[in-house]
Amino acid sequence: MAVPHPTPLVEGLYRDHHRWLTGWLRQRLGCPHNAADLAQDTFVKLLHARETPQLIEPRAFLVTIAKRVMCNHFRRQELERAYLQALAQVPEACVPSEEHKAIIFETLLELDRLLDGLPVLVKRAFLLSQVDGLGQSEIAVQLGISLATVKRYLHKAALRCYFAL
Repeated sequence: MAVPHPTPLVEGLYRDHHRWLTGWLRQRLGCPHNAADLAQDTFVKLLHARETPQLIEPRAFLVTIAKRVMCNHFRRQELERAYLQALAQVPEACVPSEEHKAIIFETLLELDRLLDGLPVLVKRAFLLSQVDGLGQSEIAVQLGISLATVKRYLHKAALRCYFAL
């Protein structure tokens, strides 16, 4: 993906506030390397923004974006940890290659992004259906909800995925 040419506003924000933002992130993360990466990710988000608003408080603006970037970072770490725990349960003969592990993990990240914002039970029903291969009646029993509710949840999640494409 090509990075757009920075606007004078983004260049100025970077020049004037990058060091400060990296320090702010370092205090919260405790790791200078992650802080530097997330500071860069924050400015990359600005580069990809359709428009950058006029800023009265540039540091507050940067903190808002950095918090979102940090939340995504933690979600990714949590998902990766869960994925690695699941892989540890798989028999040695069935463990996918490193390439397939990476592809599966990227797919999980994309699914997480697509389903973000849906209620927890809607996500669980969808994942039980698509990942675990359970039928609708099995999902209803496992989640303790009616079959009609399962159908409604699956429809809602499928629509979210369809319209995200």
